[in-house]
Amino acid sequence: MVNAAAQKILEDKFGYDQFRPGQAQAIDKVLAGENVLALMPTGGGKSLCYQIPALLLPGVTLVVSPLISLMKDQVDALRENGIAATFINSTLAFPEIQERLRLAATGAIKVLYLAPERLDSDGFRQQLTRLRISLVAVDEAHCISQWGHDFRPSYLSLAPALAELPSQPPVIALTATATEQVAADICQRLRIPTTNEIKTGFARDNLAFQVIRDQDQDRFLLDYLKLNPDQAGIIYASTRKETERLTQLLQRHKIAADCYHGGLSDQARRQAQEDFLYDRINVMVATNAFGMGIDKSNVRFVIHAQIPGSLEAYYQEAGRAGRDGLPSDAILLFKSQDIQVQHFFIDQSELDEHFKKTEYLKLQEMTQYANTPICLQRYILRYFGEETDQDCGRCSNCLDQRELQDITVDAQKVLSCVVRMHEGFGKSIVAQVLTGANTQRIRQQHWQELSTYGLLSQQTQKEVTGLIDFLTAAGYLQATAGQYPVLQVTSSGVAILRGQGKVERKQAARAQQSLPVNDELFQKLRALRLRLATEQEVPPFVIFSDKSLRDMVRLRPQTETDFLAVKGVGQSKLDKYGALFMTAIGEAAAVATTDRVTSEKDLSI
Repeated sequence: MVNAAAQKILEDKFGYDQFRPGQAQAIDKVLAGENVLALMPTGGGKSLCYQIPALLLPGVTLVVSPLISLMKDQVDALRENGIAATFINSTLAFPEIQERLRLAATGAIKVLYLAPERLDSDGFRQQLTRLRISLVAVDEAHCISQWGHDFRPSYLSLAPALAELPSQPPVIALTATATEQVAADICQRLRIPTTNEIKTGFARDNLAFQVIRDQDQDRFLLDYLKLNPDQAGIIYASTRKETERLTQLLQRHKIAADCYHGGLSDQARRQAQEDFLYDRINVMVATNAFGMGIDKSNVRFVIHAQIPGSLEAYYQEAGRAGRDGLPSDAILLFKSQDIQVQHFFIDQSELDEHFKKTEYLKLQEMTQYANTPICLQRYILRYFGEETDQDCGRCSNCLDQRELQDITVDAQKVLSCVVRMHEGFGKSIVAQVLTGANTQRIRQQHWQELSTYGLLSQQTQKEVTGLIDFLTAAGYLQATAGQYPVLQVTSSGVAILRGQGKVERKQAARAQQSLPVNDELFQKLRALRLRLATEQEVPPFVIFSDKSLRDMVRLRPQTETDFLAVKGVGQSKLDKYGALFMTAIGEAAAVATTDRVTSEKDLSI
């Protein structure tokens, strides 16, 4: 049952008339004093699950958030809705921190954001005991688990810090990406009953997933950006060098882009991030150091120019597209040689052998995603333990109309070679044998005497490696775990070897115009939003999301009642911006009417 007071806050403060799946359930449990884990996709409205209770509960709600920029964006957004919020992090001097703690103690602050590192300090934890804390929200909760893709050691201080709080407040943990193992770890560490795990499903209905394999990456990027102009997006690369190369490529082609990586100065990173948030540039090319703290709602595409290390990392990063619910693209440009970059990262890490083995397995799963012939959304959901028979109907596999090519004979050659090498070697060695490489190791092992030696010599080793990846993703081969995985033929592969079926594969894809076109009125409202944001020194999406602007274009509101019907408009935003935006919409309608009348007169002459 939906709490009536929570429903009223949803409408008055946040401008929505109904809760999204899981929100009301999480809010009810929190208000009842229970610990909760909310597993909701990016854009699923996780923040409302603690922001609304914060306004209903006495005292202050503490939010543990991993990145400074995320805190600032969310505090700006709350203040725009008339909610008293602030943050404490390393950007503040000691006197300012003390002043904000004083305001929280007096009840002048309802939501207080903290970096997890703050809880490492005994002195700071002691100061927290003086606050009346009614709720603790742990954002990006997968960071607490060593099995998660973005583990932060500082999150381990959470449990002992919470135990010291005199009020013993309920805890709500929130994340968009957690496997069953990670979810169980979160629940165990934060004492959340498994019955209080609220999982709304990981599917993102507005995201179109695409995999582009072994193509001219630069050409695809330039074509895509040309076909989808004036759209905000992030391009991820694995290394600083590749990030800078891609940025220079885009800038040479007059695309408003900048780069972000850990090797830049704090000032350079801050400036690039601000330019992206404030819509001064359209494209950010970045390593994974960029993104978790970005609350920018109108990112229309995320392109991975190099494969990330795991599906959790990929889904987390891809999920930064379309946070506002509008159609958006998540594209992976897959090249088999990029896997070696991730292998290097794992090899050089300080993880123990057990964890390294886990990371190698995650990378194999990521590689198989890049080569699977099934619905990409289904593949991701299955990885997170969510089985479904429904294809998404939006991904590159579902919409792929390219003709299938029968590659059964080539598949049999690969499978036969694996068998003849006694299923004891990895894909690189198998590809060398099949292409007829003349290396010292091949001569020493006498592999040139195998009947499969050189059977695919008309192809490059890169092409044959891609074929092996495809056969692995399709289930005809499997790779063992560990740093040096070896190939084995599955029962499905044995059937192909026996001629009991055929293998089909599709060829290269082209960039397409896939994102919504911004019409004249939308552009006018976006310009007004940018002007207001610049005056107030906040990101434009804090004023209104793209979804709200598109709803204004659809509804053309001319009264306050009409304007309140726009998604994301509550009383506070009506009071601040309603007259300005309705005037702009009215002026656009008047110009359109004048143009129509003039046109009709011209036709009658």
